[in-house]
Amino acid sequence: MNILHPEKKKAVIIGLLEGNSVRSVSRMTGVHKKTILKVLNEAGKKCRSILDAQMRQLSCDVIEADELWTFVKKKQRRLSDEEKLNPELGDQYIFLGIDPRTKLIPVFTIGKRDAVTTTQFIAELKTRLNGSTKLQITTDGFKPYIDAIERTFGADVHFAQLNKVYASR
Repeated sequence: MNILHPEKKKAVIIGLLEGNSVRSVSRMTGVHKKTILKVLNEAGKKCRSILDAQMRQLSCDVIEADELWTFVKKKQRRLSDEEKLNPELGDQYIFLGIDPRTKLIPVFTIGKRDAVTTTQFIAELKTRLNGSTKLQITTDGFKPYIDAIERTFGADVHFAQLNKVYASR
């Protein structure tokens, strides 16, 4: 079994952090694409374990929540009927909670833009906070937030939805 030298791993991660594609990092470092993806997955798992261990008992009093769209393998409309059975393929959303004062992101959840993922995201948010102050949560107009926040926080939260209206002049 081949083991990638730590300096090569570092070069791979730096290349990815700089915004380079897997293919360009492969060309720059001479490391195979599959190996780069393994390094990325390994680094992601380590980062997740640090996040889960250290991002606890936070004293955030304001959280802004939103979703970021992406896709895995193909966009949802391009999936075959068989591929649609796999919930990890197609459109995915990264639910993010951010403290607007410190720019800290104490929690994120990846999944479909539905009530299930929204509920998981809000439940995980609650586990990260120390509850020392009454929390203010602001979201967009996505309806599942209403139920998820009510079920998770009850009356122990200030909740607002910000609905933007765009118009041309």
